[in-house]
Amino acid sequence: MILGLVYTGAVGKQMTIDDTPVANDPAPRGTQPSPRSVRSWVLGVILGAILTVILIGAVVWFSTGLGLLHLMGILRGGRTQFNVDQPTVVRQIQELQRLETVSYTADKIISGGHDNAYLPSFLAGDRLLLVVHGEVVGGIDLAGLQSGDVLVEGQKVSIHLPAAEVLSTRIDNARTRVYSRDTGLFSSPDPNLESEVREEAERELQQAALQDGILKMAADNARSTISGMLKGFGFREVDIR
Repeated sequence: MILGLVYTGAVGKQMTIDDTPVANDPAPRGTQPSPRSVRSWVLGVILGAILTVILIGAVVWFSTGLGLLHLMGILRGGRTQFNVDQPTVVRQIQELQRLETVSYTADKIISGGHDNAYLPSFLAGDRLLLVVHGEVVGGIDLAGLQSGDVLVEGQKVSIHLPAAEVLSTRIDNARTRVYSRDTGLFSSPDPNLESEVREEAERELQQAALQDGILKMAADNARSTISGMLKGFGFREVDIR
């Protein structure tokens, strides 16, 4: 600071103080950024990151072709159009091969044996009691579908499917066991008896499945499966017989 003394006349004196800063006085320190500017900066960074992610997603979406299909669908009235011809439909269905659509499981007790025409069973008989757990699978063999079974008319497709059938019948060996076996005093166990009883068990399981409507369920499920697949191809009307 500069202190200046100014004398006026002889009557008295007057003193003034000049507080003007000189050149070599230290400059005031820089001001701290305000909280508002910090928040604006952070918000800008977050928005920039979000826009970058959206841009990358849009590029990937359009590069895969899905975005273009969707955009074309919107321009055509909000629905993506697919041009699937008759040979393509036939080929896609045939590739399903043996379409298994229903599984039927059951537990049964099957008996079988050999008797002697002249002696009672406790002397010359051989009987076996088998507790069986089995599965019957129904479906449609689509490998036999012919070109004449498929008719494509624009957005409508009509299909005549092969008849439903029993595709397989099997005995679950892990859950099947011999409950009892009685062999006569004068006879030896027949080594083929258990195999014969198992074959009979398969026949009875299949017959029970047929009586319970396995073929109808297999046909209904097959129609539902194939209808969903064809609608995924873009067909609006699917007629399956």
